[in-house]
Amino acid sequence: MVQRVRLRYTKRGRLRFTSHRDFARAFERALRRAEVPMAYSAGFSPHPKISYVGAAPTGVASEGEYLEIGLAVAVDVEVLRQAIDDALPAGLDVVEAVTAGPGSLASRMEASHWRVELPGVSDDALAAALEAFLALAELPVERLTKEGRRTLDARGPVVSAVVSRGADGSPDSGRAILDMVVRQVTPTVRPDDVLAALRVVAGLALDAAPSAVRVAQGPLDDSGSVGDPFAPDRKVTQALS
Repeated sequence: MVQRVRLRYTKRGRLRFTSHRDFARAFERALRRAEVPMAYSAGFSPHPKISYVGAAPTGVASEGEYLEIGLAVAVDVEVLRQAIDDALPAGLDVVEAVTAGPGSLASRMEASHWRVELPGVSDDALAAALEAFLALAELPVERLTKEGRRTLDARGPVVSAVVSRGADGSPDSGRAILDMVVRQVTPTVRPDDVLAALRVVAGLALDAAPSAVRVAQGPLDDSGSVGDPFAPDRKVTQALS
């Protein structure tokens, strides 16, 4: 392996329902179509060197999904990004590529910024529910998994949660918008876990299915905001360009 490249990709529109397994298959097909000079693992069953980082849940859109690939030949990262993006279906878009610098990409993923739209919920109702939720130190909720029901703390990992506004800065009477920063913990606390907690603590009722998008994921700064996980890699990329 002579080069490691880190990619940021998105899941948009109907492609948000793509599972991680489905994405991995589509991505490997795209690598073959784009004739990417992949490095492979050793052994009887070699696999292309691909490392996925913190995939979003199925059904959730995302502007901040990440992975790393190993290459057998050094390439121009922007040319590589465009070739892979062209080989993927619209909605799965590779939007950024950098040459990997030192350190692990996964270790930089300390938190996610989520935005959740709640149709039929007023700003006031969401604000009241959040006030009750944030006043607690912890709030256990149940999640149904393949292994059965599992209890997790939906409050502890939440760094901040606020009622947001529409694109024009004004409230939208038809839906409330929840912006929250959540630490990456094990088990991962997802937007639906926080919504379940709001039902428990404040009886927040949803008349329609919410829609969630991961706006960003990366390191958590002192202000409680999610930073850029590619920041250390950009210097390496710029030095090589």
